[in-house]
Amino acid sequence: MLSELNKNRLSDWRAVLYTLIVYGIQYVFTAIIVLLGFAASFLKIKWLNRFLFSLWAKGLFVLMGKRLRIIGKHNYVPERSYIIVINHASIYDIPAVMSIVPLVSWMGREYLTHIPVFGRLIRMNNYIAIEPGSHSRSRHSLRQAVVKAKKGLTVAIFPEGTRSKNGKLGVFKKGFIHILKGTQLDVLPVTLNGFYSLKPKHRFTIMPKGRLEIVIHPPFKAGQLLQLSDREIITNVKNRIQSAYREQ
Repeated sequence: MLSELNKNRLSDWRAVLYTLIVYGIQYVFTAIIVLLGFAASFLKIKWLNRFLFSLWAKGLFVLMGKRLRIIGKHNYVPERSYIIVINHASIYDIPAVMSIVPLVSWMGREYLTHIPVFGRLIRMNNYIAIEPGSHSRSRHSLRQAVVKAKKGLTVAIFPEGTRSKNGKLGVFKKGFIHILKGTQLDVLPVTLNGFYSLKPKHRFTIMPKGRLEIVIHPPFKAGQLLQLSDREIITNVKNRIQSAYREQ
């Protein structure tokens, strides 16, 4: 019994040490990318921004010793713009999607923009902050998303609004429907698996083991969805994401 307890404590300390090392390296790596991003913006080299964001997103997982398994990559056409709808479980959901779509305008909580270095990086990539509980601010954010999408940017949104607390899909809100109606862009559902186990909202440590998987589903045509009610749109999109989701 005592031996088992000591093993658990040792395992916990190893997890904490691993996490601190990974966070430290990732922080420095992100700071370097931000500095290079400033230089790219000053020089107005668009392809360099795309390269840097892709390098950052993929690099975070390499630094953790993680490999991303991507299913259905053929469903995403880089030359097209989409409304990407993703389930939300971890702080690593954003870089996971950016490893495939580097230049994407994210919609998410405002507090993320205040995280040192990381906040600067996402603001450089057309981040749209949403303030929970403020209807006027939310409407303004949605209008911003429509404007950016009409300029040719892909917009990504977590319809649950926040990270899962239990590893299950939460209630989908209809913010992405407002963007759909304002832009008539196709909706690209994406399922993320393994990210809740990697780093859930309530836990400080990163899980060194476990498989990470990104499932890109066939997109919904805007014209097809716009013939449905809001509730039917949410049901169809959520069911497609749910179809490949593994509860953790």
